[in-house]
Amino acid sequence: MTDRIADAFARAKSEERTLFVAYLCAGDPDAETSFAACRTLIDNGIGLLELGVPFSDPLADGKTNQHAAERALASGMNQQKVFELVRRVREISELPIVFYTYYNLVYAYGEKEYLKLAKEAGVDGMLVLDLPPEEAQTWLAACAEAEMKTVFIAAPTTPPERLAIISAATTGFIYYVSQLGVTGVRDSLAGDMADKVSEIRQHTDLPVVVGFGISRPEHVAEVGKVADGAVVGSALVNCLAENADNPEAAIKALDATSRELVAGC
Repeated sequence: MTDRIADAFARAKSEERTLFVAYLCAGDPDAETSFAACRTLIDNGIGLLELGVPFSDPLADGKTNQHAAERALASGMNQQKVFELVRRVREISELPIVFYTYYNLVYAYGEKEYLKLAKEAGVDGMLVLDLPPEEAQTWLAACAEAEMKTVFIAAPTTPPERLAIISAATTGFIYYVSQLGVTGVRDSLAGDMADKVSEIRQHTDLPVVVGFGISRPEHVAEVGKVADGAVVGSALVNCLAENADNPEAAIKALDATSRELVAGC
């Protein structure tokens, strides 16, 4: 079976560029604008689409992404509509898609059923924010059975023994959170990023991406010197937030911002 995630990283490596991982909250600010936003990012050369599944208590997210989830839920977005969004994206692109979600949403369906529906829609990987690998035995088994890639997070404070556990549980890529705290735009990147990514690489041969706070082309370029991919979320979501009542302006702003950021690859 095709491994879109591995293929995307391999292609980026062969072309000597950083894989641009773009985050959007599915359904923000509404279903149609969300699809247009996904299409815009794909047209502008992103390498992987990370879709946040809107949730009422997104504890890992900063205000930007919290408000995005609120707008999506207020517009009537639900899990079934998120799957439908993925199906629509699949009609126009074979780009890898990873869900950024919370375990409550998985638990409501049951792990196997949730994975079945996600796989049928066209999802390639799962990042379940509040499910640590130490508690994920049944989830990991279900993902393996469904041929769904897993993504887990490492942080600046993660000790070596836990990096080994995270690496063993991951089958897609490691997501390194370069800053402590929640998601959001920051002016500068962490000074110890290179050392931390190097430490992670001692435990895995899988790709490593860096996220949290990346908001400028020079940030993307800096990340690319040490990691396989750069994750940009809040800087893109802000384009929609600042124009939530004007879909045309929102997509125009997203188009300009994403073009500028992808150029950093």
